[in-house]
Amino acid sequence: MSSRAYSPEAPQGEYAAPVADAPLNAALAIPGSKSLTNRELILAALAEGPSRLIAPLQSDDSRRMVEGLRSLGVVVEEVPGESPFGPDLLVHPASPFTGGATVDCGQAGTVMRFLAPLAGFASGDVLVTAHESALHRPMAEMIRAMRDLGVDIDDGGHWSLPFTVRGHGHVRGGEISIDASVSSQFVSGLLLAAPRFDVGLHLRHVGARLPSVPHIDMTVEALARRGVHVERPAAGEWIVPAGSLRAKDIAIEPDLSNAAPFLAAAMVAGGSVTVAGWPPHSTQPGAQLADILQLMGGRVSRRGGALTVAAGRGIHGVELDLSAVSELTPTLVGLAVFADSPTTFHGIAHIRGHETDRIAALAANVTALGGSAEELPDGIRVIPPAVTGKKLTSGTWRAHHDHRMATTGALIGLCVPGVVVDEIGTTAKTLPQFTQLWDEMLGGR
Repeated sequence: MSSRAYSPEAPQGEYAAPVADAPLNAALAIPGSKSLTNRELILAALAEGPSRLIAPLQSDDSRRMVEGLRSLGVVVEEVPGESPFGPDLLVHPASPFTGGATVDCGQAGTVMRFLAPLAGFASGDVLVTAHESALHRPMAEMIRAMRDLGVDIDDGGHWSLPFTVRGHGHVRGGEISIDASVSSQFVSGLLLAAPRFDVGLHLRHVGARLPSVPHIDMTVEALARRGVHVERPAAGEWIVPAGSLRAKDIAIEPDLSNAAPFLAAAMVAGGSVTVAGWPPHSTQPGAQLADILQLMGGRVSRRGGALTVAAGRGIHGVELDLSAVSELTPTLVGLAVFADSPTTFHGIAHIRGHETDRIAALAANVTALGGSAEELPDGIRVIPPAVTGKKLTSGTWRAHHDHRMATTGALIGLCVPGVVVDEIGTTAKTLPQFTQLWDEMLGGR
């Protein structure tokens, strides 16, 4: 495994996906989890003293969170660490947060859903906005919930970004209901801020379905590490007491979902790929990759704190509910096009509201390369060439401002010559070192 230092910048523009001309034999490290980094940044900003984040993610999404916190008066220092992907972060809380600020969320859902409640603690107005390609992302239910908790918000009647939070230095809190069917981040954003609410929070989810439950478990576990016990009296119900958050140094796990295309590559190209630092227990949705890839035909093993996936006897079609692990959908679709039978993924209607409509984008991209994919109301069905008799062909794979779409194009390109991802720069969102690691995996250092 390489001990090199990696560039924090992603290349921009078209990316001719390299073809694997031999079975893989790679061992890699993956940068820190975006979900954990941004949760721990929020909690560190609310804590009773300084906290250090060890080996955090350095990407567009995490930088947006850092910049947003800095605009609210939080001091975030970069300090030398041992990660080849960038420095550690030392966070000094601010109380109250500074008003008169603008928080630009870029394309980061975690920033818009996690920082918005914190703006209520500011001593003045905070404008919350985002990149024009992300203004469509659902925020109405979050705005309604924040108002129910006593946060003063001027959204111009649009129930979406941009909006202004008129901070009064505190948030009342209390008992509310929320429909988080389109994003579990609504729940996590409120839970993270809840210890600082005047009376804490009693939150109930009232929607028909709650997606990405592991991410809520991650939030609850992160709060517990800082001394806050979240009661869960029933499914879809959480009680957070008002109180202080412990200052703490936290080591950030590798991003297991960002490891997905690398591990899947072994099944597509043959050979094996090992990812170092795989935690024995994790609330990250990517922790379920081991089971899912094995179900689809991979040979999975653990040794010495690493996870290895090796090619098995083909890739198998499956029918899976991915509601808990929806962020894995693009990579798994990339595997499904090489399967020996059709694949159906369902329970993922909410990913239509991510960086792009992921279901529509995946179906269109697969079809553009000569494959067969059908949109379903809450999922996607892939009928591979092994069934249709058609051959995948060269062509453009559109990223749609979506990092996971871009990496899926590279995955398919391992076995389909002439695949060109139209904008590889989208990987900067959570994995700016993607092309460096991809080349390293292929032996192109």
